[in-house]
Amino acid sequence: MTTRKLLVLGATGGTGRHVVAMARRQGHEVTVLVRDPARLGPEREGLRVLTGSVGEDRKALKEALRGQDAVISALGAGTSLRSGGLIARSVPAILSAMDARGVRRLILTSAYGVGQTLRDVPPVPRLLMRLLFRDLYADKAAGEERLRGSSFDWTVVYPVTLTNGTETGRYRVGERLALRGFPRISRADVAAFLLSQVDDRTYVRRGVLIAP
Repeated sequence: MTTRKLLVLGATGGTGRHVVAMARRQGHEVTVLVRDPARLGPEREGLRVLTGSVGEDRKALKEALRGQDAVISALGAGTSLRSGGLIARSVPAILSAMDARGVRRLILTSAYGVGQTLRDVPPVPRLLMRLLFRDLYADKAAGEERLRGSSFDWTVVYPVTLTNGTETGRYRVGERLALRGFPRISRADVAAFLLSQVDDRTYVRRGVLIAP
């Protein structure tokens, strides 16, 4: 396996923590840009840590991208139902910094039900998404529209409902998937797939669902 220099965004979130831990176990050099380094805890040992907000601190983001091979974004609003425009603000900033540093590869974590993936969501979850997640999903869709209009080597990953379960290595991926009920997948499995995409060209400039 080729080791890479990776910038992980959203590193203090549930999925981002798994990405960082797995990347380090695989021998990659990991840089993180976080608003509060204290939230990294003991895991910050061995990381290149920069402080700043992705959408606002353009200088810090540009510095974080220095020398990187790829960016993995696990940015999200956490448990909040309000996006605050996070993804719509962050994607243009990320792309601008990538362009300045000559970085081409970006793997962006989204959510199933965003954009065209809504067609594969079972009826009951689809109703809940429209009622509860309208703002979150509109924000993700806005950011992804900006990404899809770019010339970068991006992949958008759409996990089904996330859990804090263990890594199983058993999951399905594809641009279309048959889904039933309330499908769930562990953040650990999603993190493993995100990392696998750094050098995998299968879904470059495409979106991919991941589900059990």
